[in-house]
Amino acid sequence: MREFDPVAYREMVRSYQKRGDPTGWFDRIYRDAEGDHRAVFWADLEPNPHLMRWLATSPSATPARTAVVIGCGVGDDAEALSEAGCKVTAFDISPEAIRLCRNRYPDTRVDYLVADLFDYPGEWASRFDVVYECNTIQVLPGKHRAMARDAMVSLVAPGGHLLVSCRSRAVGAQEDDIPLPLDRNEMNGFVRCGLSEVSFEAYDDTQDPPVPHFFAVYRK
Repeated sequence: MREFDPVAYREMVRSYQKRGDPTGWFDRIYRDAEGDHRAVFWADLEPNPHLMRWLATSPSATPARTAVVIGCGVGDDAEALSEAGCKVTAFDISPEAIRLCRNRYPDTRVDYLVADLFDYPGEWASRFDVVYECNTIQVLPGKHRAMARDAMVSLVAPGGHLLVSCRSRAVGAQEDDIPLPLDRNEMNGFVRCGLSEVSFEAYDDTQDPPVPHFFAVYRK
């Protein structure tokens, strides 16, 4: 298992972006963990507390809903949705991430799959009552951010909800950051795509120093 080097990480991501392969580096992160989900540097190893609060308070989170988790990582959020009674599909472009999930949760009810947000199975279009996105768009460059947003919107069933959790920034700030947080204009893109904004929260997380975040819920 390699020790995380933030400088080397940013250089690696930029090298893939420059060659026109903005998602090619994901599997390397999980391979470097060498089968240990605890070694994936961005994994919190617990469900997003804002997702948990939504599950506890939203009538739309009732059992038997279909849900999809985009870029599911090591599976904490997917398992939380499953425990809440949703029928969950969770996918990641990284085969190694999916292997980690299946090994971590051998008795899971979640359907963990290798899939590409930009080329997902056709039967997923407008299928899911709950679409959950956490920190996927922020690691993508340029036009791929809007492409990812559009693909996420296309997964939502009529009357369904899209939940978006991400790092945030002021408009025009931090333009060279990796990951590049979302600003309010980018978040408003979900509304421009035809969704209605149900709730929107800007907050600082518990890291030292704190990192600004957004958590938003949209309805189709």
